[in-house]
Amino acid sequence: MLAVTRYRVPADEAPQFLDRARTALEALAARPGHVWGTVARSTDDPGLWTLSTRWRDVGAYRRALGSYEVKLHAHPLMYLAVDEPSAFEELLVSAPDGSLTEQVSDRSPDADSFDLGDALP
Repeated sequence: MLAVTRYRVPADEAPQFLDRARTALEALAARPGHVWGTVARSTDDPGLWTLSTRWRDVGAYRRALGSYEVKLHAHPLMYLAVDEPSAFEELLVSAPDGSLTEQVSDRSPDADSFDLGDALP
């Protein structure tokens, strides 16, 4: 599972953002199921940053978000986050040798037609 959150960071806040993002990434990296993570800045738009993490599965990711340490250190970045979906299931993965592995989707067949607020039949 891949999580990518983009941030709009004013130039004068970049050093502080990087420090806070480092602390957030350390908190995320300490959680079970964390595979890797990165903080990156766009080479074309220096005000656009990302915090990307890969997780063993969606459950590990969601449990990590609920942990005290992650709430304490990752949530302060949210005021700069771009409001868009950030969790993605990986469907094609390339290996260092160039080979591709296709993953089967974990999404339910009715995922697009059923909302959490809907009553079960």
